[in-house]
Amino acid sequence: MLQARRAATFTGTVGLGGTGPAFAQMKEKTVTVGGAPMYPSKNIVQNAVNSKDHTTLVAAVQAAQLENVLVNAGPLTVFAPTNQAFTALPPGTVEDLLKPENKSKLAKIVTSHAAPGKFTLEYLKDGDQLYMATGHYVPVEVRDGVTYVNGARILATIDASNGVVHVVDQVFLIAAN
Repeated sequence: MLQARRAATFTGTVGLGGTGPAFAQMKEKTVTVGGAPMYPSKNIVQNAVNSKDHTTLVAAVQAAQLENVLVNAGPLTVFAPTNQAFTALPPGTVEDLLKPENKSKLAKIVTSHAAPGKFTLEYLKDGDQLYMATGHYVPVEVRDGVTYVNGARILATIDASNGVVHVVDQVFLIAAN
C-alpha cells in the first residue's frame, strides 16, 4: 500500500539570471490545462484557479473552505476532476453539494481526492492501493499504458510547489456517505 513519503523542503531562492517572478515563470516547464499554463513554482490552488476546466472543483474547494489545506507546504497529491466529470454526475448533485447545509459532505468528497505525499505518475503502479486523506485506500490500475485511480483516468499531470495534481475524468464519491 502506498503511503506518504517524507520529502525534503527547500526554503530559499534560486537565481535564474533574470529578475522578477515573470522571468522565473518563463523558464519553467509548464503544462497547459484548461487553456492556461500550470507552473511548478505555483501551489495547487494557484494553478487550479487558472484552469477553465476546473471551475467546479475550485468552487467546491471554496464552498468546503479547504483552500488553506491545498496551499500548505505539503506535499500533497490531488486528483482533480474536470468540469466535465462533475457534469457527468446525476442532475442536481453539484448544486446540492454546494449548499451551505452540505458543507461537511462536500468537504469529505473534496478530501477524498487528496493523498498525503507526492505520488508522481511514475510512482503509481498497477495493483497499488493509494492511501487518501479521508483514510480510504483507492486502487491504482494501469491498462495499455494509461493509469487509473479509483476508476478515474489520469488525463494530465501537473507539478506544483506543494505536490502534484493529476487531472482525472471522474469524481470520487467514496466518502460521500
